[in-house]
Amino acid sequence: QVQLVESGGGLVQAGGSLRLSCAASGRTFSRYAMGWFRQAPGKEREFVAAISWSSGSTYYVDSVKGRFTISRDNAKNTVYLQMNSLKPEDTAVYYCAAKGGLVFPTAPSRYDYWGQGTQVTVSS
Repeated sequence: QVQLVESGGGLVQAGGSLRLSCAASGRTFSRYAMGWFRQAPGKEREFVAAISWSSGSTYYVDSVKGRFTISRDNAKNTVYLQMNSLKPEDTAVYYCAAKGGLVFPTAPSRYDYWGQGTQVTVSS
């Protein structure tokens, strides 16, 4: 069992930055690939970014490439999402998720554990 708790969300103006954190507890964090997803009102949950257990590989949805950076600190059992140049369309509840193994799929159904989410609101 892995427990995930997100933090760092808030209200920011367009062009601003936020850094989300996801603290993990439970089973060995370093053995899990980690992903960030988001869900806007009335929309399906959307893949944002993922990182392998060793931080050797990352993957981003096209809409955030060059603006968002995913990273992890296995010593602190924490994964981060640095979000720069935020746009109003980035407004959503952001969730972190964990998946055992080496691969990090983009489908939410493939992930094993989820946090409760943190709200990000970008004003225009």
